[in-house]
Amino acid sequence: MPVDDKRFRVLVVDDTPENVDVLAGILTDHFRVSVALNGEKALKIVQSDTPPDLVLLDVMMPGMDGYEVCRRIREAPETRDIPVIFVTARAEIEDETKGFELGAVDYITKPISPPVVLARVKTHLLLKESRSRLEELPRKLARYLPPQVYRSIFEGTQDARIGSSRKKLTVFMSDIVGFSGLTDRMEAEDLTSLLNSYLNRMTGIVLAHGGTLDKYIGDAILVFFGDPDSRGVAEDAAACVAMALDMRSAIDELHAEWGRKGVCDRFETRMGITSGYCTVGNFGSEDRMDYTIIGSQVNLANRLQTAAVPGEILVGPETFALVGDRFQCIRKEPIHVKGFDDAVQPYQVVGASSARAGVDRVEDSRKGFTLALDPDAVDPEERRAVIELLRAAISRLR
Repeated sequence: MPVDDKRFRVLVVDDTPENVDVLAGILTDHFRVSVALNGEKALKIVQSDTPPDLVLLDVMMPGMDGYEVCRRIREAPETRDIPVIFVTARAEIEDETKGFELGAVDYITKPISPPVVLARVKTHLLLKESRSRLEELPRKLARYLPPQVYRSIFEGTQDARIGSSRKKLTVFMSDIVGFSGLTDRMEAEDLTSLLNSYLNRMTGIVLAHGGTLDKYIGDAILVFFGDPDSRGVAEDAAACVAMALDMRSAIDELHAEWGRKGVCDRFETRMGITSGYCTVGNFGSEDRMDYTIIGSQVNLANRLQTAAVPGEILVGPETFALVGDRFQCIRKEPIHVKGFDDAVQPYQVVGASSARAGVDRVEDSRKGFTLALDPDAVDPEERRAVIELLRAAISRLR
């Protein structure tokens, strides 16, 4: 930042016009200068739509003195970061101490030295600019890191160094069906808008449920629950499944929004969820690290989402064991996954469970057959039709 920069506004406050003229003369060639001859006027300027970047403030003024002006500037959240330098004839140690206690950044006694005034104003504007940049840096970094990781680093509970641990996590992966076909059919601008709005909505849902967003892989999303924050293995798994259901509902809302913007292409997602032990931590080099997870459960989550039909959420057997009493699920055909000796039994998540779920519910799925029956949920007027449908199905099997 140049030390002489007309971007910066400096407010000079003094009830003596001659003092105002002297200070303004020192600063005008370097900054945009405004003046106030009393405390009330000074506060109006400070609280305006174009507040100053720094205030030079006299102490002894009729009505509202400089100490009161400084106190009010510091009390207001929108002005508390504006540097205040007292410029006054009161040279006692007690006066200077009081000024600093009220939050002033500097204290200049009269008669003033123009070079000293200019040097101190420039110094504190430079400090303010540097502080603003430092405060902005974490906000920018937060957009590249999962919130949980960002907080743990800045709170000092996690070090930015290579290291990992084994934990039982719930892993989620989703993918847009036929995304490569969309890239061929859609204009780049529409595709970019569609994908960004989709990822933005999905990310909001991930954060709302407490998931750790690992990464975007093109149109795919990898999320895990259980590190660095965990509510317990079962609660982490339940939060993940609830997140997936909310994501599926949000996609329908997105289709409606896109339709109003003239984007007619629709897409469906497949989602896979599994629970098990993973290695989680910082992987990479000393210069470039990635906080992520590795292990067979990541592969299984990916395999489950690949095996799902469009719009379907498949969970692995361990996730089902943890949350099967909370969600309506249908057993599907077992699938074979590379790295697993035995076939994996997946379950399709239909929705949240009713209060009596698991009591009278009947569900099964195998080759050529899928059944999900909740007698309590069947409309009384439809019961006869359901019974006849079941009888017809049994007759055809025989």
